[in-house]
Amino acid sequence: MEGLIPYSINVRGKLLDLSEPKVMGILNVTPDSFFCDSRKQTEEDIRARVRQIVDEGAHIIDVGAYSSRPGADNVSVEEEMRRLRFGMKILREETADMPVSIDTFRADVAKMSIEECGADIINDISGGTLDANMFKTVAELKVPYILMHMKGTPQDMQANPQYEDLMAEILYYFSEKIQKLRDLGQKDIILDPGFGFAKTLDHNYTLMHHLEELKVFGLPILSGISRKSMIYKLLGTTPSDALNGTTVLNTLSLLKGASILRVHDVKECVETVKIVSKTLGN
Repeated sequence: MEGLIPYSINVRGKLLDLSEPKVMGILNVTPDSFFCDSRKQTEEDIRARVRQIVDEGAHIIDVGAYSSRPGADNVSVEEEMRRLRFGMKILREETADMPVSIDTFRADVAKMSIEECGADIINDISGGTLDANMFKTVAELKVPYILMHMKGTPQDMQANPQYEDLMAEILYYFSEKIQKLRDLGQKDIILDPGFGFAKTLDHNYTLMHHLEELKVFGLPILSGISRKSMIYKLLGTTPSDALNGTTVLNTLSLLKGASILRVHDVKECVETVKIVSKTLGN
């Protein structure tokens, strides 16, 4: 697709080509994720959700066992691991080959997920700020790492987020953390600007407007805006009514260079990628 960096990531010895945008389907094995329809806790529900993600054409499954919505309750390491072990066992029974990312900011959970559960990618909302061992752990595991921008914790990040210069701070944040990861030998890094994490409504739309500036790092960009408050608060609706807005923002993300779209609604996102790609002559 026009404007995309020709880039591949190494997933357990196989190259995942990101020169065409990839769709990441969300599987939440939590009781309290912000979009209630995404919460899957029983074996039957998890199995059905995995089948849906696969059948609708996703390329990656992102599994979360700790809700990172603003103000979410803290969950113990043991409980997060229990949920992931349960969910990953079912997931791998349904699909042995699809790349799986684990949405966690804890190094011990990351290590367990890769070594015990057959996960492939670590998706860290905190960019290593909530666990000092995370960078070292992912570098030792030699797995792709999704580096997200956030300030604070899920419990307080939306209390009063402030920036003197939003994009300057985000670019500095990424430059510093990318260098730390490179110094440890980390090879595959994906950048997630963190829509909805320590950002006001205006911050989120400023970030979307300037998203292509992240291409300066020469790394793939992940956009995760699916059904988030930047859509439904602007429109005065709810997460359940935010699919149309999600499609609009996914389209803008693609036009601004995103390589991965993290979504609840896989079928609609796959169609979006296909239409945008065709429009740009790819």
